[in-house]
Amino acid sequence: MAEVRIESFDKAGKTFWRVRLGQRSLTFHEELAARAFAAQLHLRMGWLKARNPAPENDL
Repeated sequence: MAEVRIESFDKAGKTFWRVRLGQRSLTFHEELAARAFAAQLHLRMGWLKARNPAPENDL
């Protein structure tokens, strides 16, 4: 499972925050909003993984 990452970057003299999960990303103007979203996303991805575990290979 891909991990949730937070990156900061500057554009036009302003700092933006990008939350990434694999190839998908969402950009925020405020660090606190990005961190709150990333934390919620991390919890939900963990819940989904626990709810639907990957099948084991019994070879």
